[in-house]
Amino acid sequence: MTTSRPVSHLSFVRASAGRSAELGERLQQLREPTRSTPGCLGFSLQRSSCDSHLWLLSSQWQDPSAMNDYFHSPSLQLFGELVQARVLESLDLHTFS
Repeated sequence: MTTSRPVSHLSFVRASAGRSAELGERLQQLREPTRSTPGCLGFSLQRSSCDSHLWLLSSQWQDPSAMNDYFHSPSLQLFGELVQARVLESLDLHTFS
């Protein structure tokens, strides 16, 4: 029998020039839907204290399957919208086990 281990995911999101406040407001919209997703152990959003255009999304999941299910959920269509509207400049994703 194999046991799944918790995983965490970090997303570094950089706002386009002059759009950091807007990006932060939009990213806040992910907070409650993410926290209520099955398998979510925690979710936080932080803005860099050194770079006002850099945001960090951090989430913890009970296992990789729960995280992958979330990544395919409608909630994450927000990132496509942000790219289309040119609100974000870059997105750097990292998963840890």
